[in-house]
Amino acid sequence: MPSAAPLALLFDLDGTLADSIALLLASFHHTFDSRGAARPTDDQWIAGIGTPLISQMRQFARDEDEAQQMILTYRAFQIIHHDEMLHEFEGVGETLAILKARHHPTALVTSKSNELAHRALDWLHLADYVDIVVGMDSTERHKPDPAPVFHALQALGAEPRGALFLGDSPHDIAAGNAAGVISVAALWGPFSRTVLSEARPNYLLEHIRQLPALVSRLDALREA
Repeated sequence: MPSAAPLALLFDLDGTLADSIALLLASFHHTFDSRGAARPTDDQWIAGIGTPLISQMRQFARDEDEAQQMILTYRAFQIIHHDEMLHEFEGVGETLAILKARHHPTALVTSKSNELAHRALDWLHLADYVDIVVGMDSTERHKPDPAPVFHALQALGAEPRGALFLGDSPHDIAAGNAAGVISVAALWGPFSRTVLSEARPNYLLEHIRQLPALVSRLDALREA
């Protein structure tokens, strides 16, 4: 019997590969403070991370025009401070290098714009390890809808049963579960174990360096 193809590996960006929460919160604070808008709590803002920015803004803006203007303010601040405030989580680069050397097809599945997603990968020196970028501009529907996951699978030529999605938010887990892939929760992001457990991932990881071992076990099970 021929060997099964290596698992296709899908990754979220913010809070999973990129330590960007400080940047996202600073952009959020600047936007609401500079426009004199009532500012929600950090926890309220974090709860929406992993969904499109416009979806977050619409929850707190007075109308659509204000939401669009606040997005412009947010993105302008984020672009200026992007490189100084965006960092790789410890072990991400080496882990992706290991998995890429094992010939796993890979995709980034993020609610960030495609342009900023590519910029983050380039800045963090991770672009060589990612085959496909599925950002906000790639699909009409977004996480927690499974559409971005299905888009990535189609681009990689992978089936749901032969793919894994690692993300740090319940929105990632919901999208992965709805798509029928193996969902893995990253516990090093801003969401608590309790919140992520309630989303019912297949696995929870304490550190990204645990991922190669998990992938090896899953590949072995598929071979069996």
